[in-house]
This record gives sequence, C-alpha cells and structure tokens, in this order.
Amino acid sequence: MKKFSWEARLACLLIAISICVYTIKFLFFGDNGESNTMSYIFNSLGFLPINILIVTLIINRLLTMRAKREQREKTRMVIGLFFTEMGDTLLRKMVQWDTAPETLRETMLVTNTWTKEQYKAAKEQAAKLCTRTVPSADDLTEVRDLFIKNHDFLLRLIENPVLLEHNTVSKLMQDLFHLGEELASRKDIRSLPVSDLAHLSGDVNRVYCQLTTAWLEHMEYLSKNYPYLLSLSLRKSPFLLEDRVIVTQ
Repeated sequence: MKKFSWEARLACLLIAISICVYTIKFLFFGDNGESNTMSYIFNSLGFLPINILIVTLIINRLLTMRAKREQREKTRMVIGLFFTEMGDTLLRKMVQWDTAPETLRETMLVTNTWTKEQYKAAKEQAAKLCTRTVPSADDLTEVRDLFIKNHDFLLRLIENPVLLEHNTVSKLMQDLFHLGEELASRKDIRSLPVSDLAHLSGDVNRVYCQLTTAWLEHMEYLSKNYPYLLSLSLRKSPFLLEDRVIVTQ
C-alpha cells in the first residue's frame, strides 16, 4: 500500500485534534448554546488546528505552485535566449551534417496547430534519427569557433540557478560543455586521425539529440503560451532549408 504523504498525515492529525477538543467540550460542558468563557476557549482551541491546516498546507501549497510556475517561465525565457543566440545556429549546422536529413526535416515540420500527441510522436521519431551526423574536420573547426565565440554566454547560462531545475536543459548544457572541451583540447582538428574524428562525431550526435528534444519542447511551450513567438521561431526553424522570416500570406 502506498504510504500517505506528510501533508496527508499532518492534515489527519490536525483534524483529529480538532475533533478531540470539540468532543471534550461536548462531554464536559454540553452544547446548550450558551456563550461563556470556557465555551469560547474550547471553540478557539478546536478551530486552531483547522486554522493551522489552512495556513500551513493549503495556502503554502498555492504559494509553492505559483513560485514553480514563475520559475518555469524564467527557465523558458532562458531557453529561448539560448536558441536565439547559439542553439539555432548550432542545430542548423548539425542538420546539414546529417547523412539523411530529409526524414528528420519532415518530422520537425512543426505547425501552430500541433497537438500534444503530435509533439510526443515527433520526439520519439527524432530520437531515432538524431545519431546520423558525420561532421568533417572543417565542420568541427567551425563548431569550435562557435563555442569560443559564445563561451562567456554559455558560462552565464550555466550559472543561472533556474536551469538546474530543468533536467533536459541541464543535461544539454553538460553535453555542450563536454563537446566544447573536447574540441578546445585539440590544437589542429584538420590533422586528426579518423578514429578521433569518429569519437568527436559521437559527442556531436549526443548534443544533436539533446538539442532536437529541447527545441521541440520549446516549440510546444510557445504554442501553448506565446503563439506570436512560435510563429517567428517556426519561420526561422533550423530544420528549414532556408529561413522564411518574411510573412507572405
């Protein structure tokens, strides 16, 4: 049997105390409707656990829910900033390195009418297709330069405490920094042996999968809360062959 949470146990205890107080009052003083000092004291004592229950559990839970909602909003703002500054560019490069990008492009053709089930299906499909990038030495050099250019920006992101609460983003940041460290540790990527390029391709594919999932989750969030931001993000989608920022209809 599943154990009760501490809130449920506390609620039962407080209600039981309140019932006991009112039972003692009824047994010893009756309930004749008269108002006197003892009646007032027992009424106050009996309601005190209920008052604690309302303040401690109900109001505190509402405030906690509000704080979590605000924190999610801040997290999503940071994620949007990441894709604007670096994520879209990096993801677009990785799609270009894909050995067969057509299927993934079709999977990622998000529209503003997508349902929760469609996003879920796209994530499952993308997870099967995001391990096929084969970057060349020149491609990896470009990524290293991109990391160097955005190093301070990434450090500021990782220092943001709101990201620590988001598992997908924290895992993405970890994989990004690992890839950046791997690339920065090599002085001349163009002279690397095939075995080392294959190792780096594995790190790239790991980031590729994380980026794809994070992008879909961000689009799903925008579709529910900020449709006008979703419209621009889809017109700038890294999975398009070219940007379609200009609205033509």
